[in-house]
Amino acid sequence: MKIALPLVALAVLLTGCATPAITPGASSDGSSSDASGIGVAIAAPGDVVGQGTVIQTADAAPQLCLGAVAESYPPQCTGPEVTGWDWAAVDGEETSGDVTWGAYAVTGGWDGTRFSEKSAIMLALYDPMPFIDPLLDPENAGDTEQAELERIQTELTESAPFLVLTSSIENGYLFASVLYDDGSIQAWADQKYLPDTIAIRPALRDVE
Repeated sequence: MKIALPLVALAVLLTGCATPAITPGASSDGSSSDASGIGVAIAAPGDVVGQGTVIQTADAAPQLCLGAVAESYPPQCTGPEVTGWDWAAVDGEETSGDVTWGAYAVTGGWDGTRFSEKSAIMLALYDPMPFIDPLLDPENAGDTEQAELERIQTELTESAPFLVLTSSIENGYLFASVLYDDGSIQAWADQKYLPDTIAIRPALRDVE
């Protein structure tokens, strides 16, 4: 039986179909409807680390973008609010107009809605332990048909746009990036779509 492990290289997460990153538990209009039928405001028991773009517009709260980032200047993206962020304490930021941003690996707490920053390092200087997802091994390919994976991908995008940051179909699996998972989202996906179909991959990873 193929086992979906909880970690994956960031490159895997940022390819494929992307949906806007929206505050957990809220749809694009700010409501709290959850068409997926699961709770998505999952708090982490300890510190987590995420790799993404921190962006701030004027006096609004900084946000940590862990999903797709529009390639404009300045870039455009959304994500959970970051508390405790201080631009004077980091390097590598850029400013255009009233927008300031930079790419960082950020460590801190996650309460299911907000990220409380404790430390940050420029992403260009961050050297995480290399990890190759075992589900990308051709010898461990999934057996779900491509058309079925595409159907599920569309269904997730339409029913839970606030849950899935990015998704991609690779090696017979649908890889879906979410903000954080304590195992309950993977369990829900296994129950709804059968095991070895969707590989849930959290953008915020527990610090070991």
